[in-house]
Amino acid sequence: MRTATYFFIFLNLSLAVFEEPAVYPLPFLVTSVVEVLCLLVFFGRLTHFAKVTHRNVFWKDTKNICIMVAILLSLTDLAIYGVLRIYNVRSIRWSRIVRPIFLINFAESRQIRRAFRSIRNTLPEITYVFLLFMFSLLMFSLMALKLFGERNLQTAEGLPYFKNYLEIVFDLYVLVTTANSPDVMMPAFDFSSWYALFFIAFVIVNTYIFMSLFLAVVYNNYKKHLKVMFGEAICD
Repeated sequence: MRTATYFFIFLNLSLAVFEEPAVYPLPFLVTSVVEVLCLLVFFGRLTHFAKVTHRNVFWKDTKNICIMVAILLSLTDLAIYGVLRIYNVRSIRWSRIVRPIFLINFAESRQIRRAFRSIRNTLPEITYVFLLFMFSLLMFSLMALKLFGERNLQTAEGLPYFKNYLEIVFDLYVLVTTANSPDVMMPAFDFSSWYALFFIAFVIVNTYIFMSLFLAVVYNNYKKHLKVMFGEAICD
């Protein structure tokens, strides 16, 4: 039973690879039949669980409610998408985002739920570090707008360089990962090599300091919550 449940959960999640927009597109009829089959298996598994569980216990368990809601949402979305497709109206399968609910909430996924709860409990404690990082990013973006926005610089493609504040925020956010380094600073560097100091300072503060701090906070808090949960599981 556990193996079958995991197989159909994996099959349901893998449909995203074959549904439009898809990596390997399959006809809508094929993917819809497979999805309905998976949902029937999930409903059958839930019905079986309801038969061997006391009614009050079953309906008080939020995991069962989440699975039922996810099944109803998936079927509703599938029906609406199919009708719109008949009338050649383009739409998206918004129910894809509820598919991981099946992975988390089935009784067999106890370890996954523990990891998920650890992540959920960690999020509030890393909020302060994240807000500090966002404040730093926004301040550096504002400085970049004042430094380069009035100098009529252009990128290699001939586009205005650091003229729009939101675009600056995005470009510097990408620079935190160093994915666009050194391309993002070349127009400013060509204008004056001293402007490289701005980008060096940005990388030191945000990539090497804030990202290291962020990783340390996430790791320590996640480990702490995971230890607490395993301790409670052993006591139970």
